[in-house]
Amino acid sequence: MFTIMLKAKLHMARVTHAVLNYEGSCAIDGELLDMSGIRENEQIQIYNVENGQRFTTYAIRAEEGSRIVSINGAAAHLAGPDDRVIICSYAHYSEAELENHQPALVYLQEGNAVSHTSNAIPVQFA
Repeated sequence: MFTIMLKAKLHMARVTHAVLNYEGSCAIDGELLDMSGIRENEQIQIYNVENGQRFTTYAIRAEEGSRIVSINGAAAHLAGPDDRVIICSYAHYSEAELENHQPALVYLQEGNAVSHTSNAIPVQFA
């Protein structure tokens, strides 16, 4: 049996571009892709913190160090420049893999600069 688990997350990325007349996808700074372990052409889920839209696309590599997060194609109707988004990828893990699985969490601040990284989401308190 396999379980779908969070593989990687870019938390509170700021959308820098929304390009409607593009083939599709989400361009992400190559350094952020590498840091998070999200692969080029990998399916990603994007959650728009500003308007609640949630959508699926795939990641493409933007220039390293550019801090670009560009929402392209039809998805450009769902997120625009300056929107804060959470970008997640998920993977199937076997029972044996689950014992040591930890997601790669990359937390971003203004300008899509890395604030910090982690492998555990904090426990939520009431």
